[in-house]
Amino acid sequence: MATFNFEEYFQTKFTERLFQDPDATENHMTAATRLLEKKREMFDLEQALLAQKEEFQMKMASLNVRREELDKKELTLRGSLVKFDQFLIENDIKKQRAEKKANQERHAKEVKVAEVLEKIGDKEKLSASVKKQNKVIVREKVYRGYMERVVENTSEFNELRDVLRKHDTLSSNLNDLIEKGQVSSDALDHCKQEYYNLLMKNDETTMRYTNIIADLTWRKENAVSNAQKWESLWNHIQNTAARNVLLLGRVKMATENVYVQIYRQRGIPAKEGEDIDEQLNQDKNLHHRPF
Repeated sequence: MATFNFEEYFQTKFTERLFQDPDATENHMTAATRLLEKKREMFDLEQALLAQKEEFQMKMASLNVRREELDKKELTLRGSLVKFDQFLIENDIKKQRAEKKANQERHAKEVKVAEVLEKIGDKEKLSASVKKQNKVIVREKVYRGYMERVVENTSEFNELRDVLRKHDTLSSNLNDLIEKGQVSSDALDHCKQEYYNLLMKNDETTMRYTNIIADLTWRKENAVSNAQKWESLWNHIQNTAARNVLLLGRVKMATENVYVQIYRQRGIPAKEGEDIDEQLNQDKNLHHRPF
């Protein structure tokens, strides 16, 4: 059923009313006609509304049917998802169990392989040891035969055990001698070390005294140099003092002569035994005193 378009219907009616002449319509239409027209329009609207309502009900019914189908599909899908999740969980559990079992079997296999390899190595070591012992036995048979011949050809040994006992005794004595030699060597090394230490101390002492002698020699040379310098200075002082004493004697003689002459000129008897300083003062006083 076609959908009734109310918008188009009202627009058409509005357009017809718009282009109609109101006066002409009222003049040509009676009241009954207008009432019939209104009834017809109402009938058309009711028919259109019924059609629209039926269409809406049909759509709602269709939507309800589709909704029920979608609900059924959703339930089915949920069930399938739950089953799939359960399948995945069970599959993961089985996978973990299988991996764990495989790891355990792998570990057990590795342990077994390691044990087998260890056993093979032990077997090879035992085989090598047996071969070595056989070689030793073959090699030592010569010594056994030699010792048996020694016992037969000498009267010192009655049995092979005596030879072995003698060998043990000599080996013990040899070890004792080696230990004593080691002790003596250690003592000799200790003495050498002490001798070396004494030499080092002697060298240090000699070097210290050599340095002291060198320092004393240097101080002696400085003292001799200073003594020579002071002796030269003392000689210079003595020479200077001798010259000053000589000059002083001359000054005293001249002063005394001047003193005597002044007193003679004054007619005053000169005082004998007067000090040189007093004579000089008297000379000054008499020289400045008017005649």
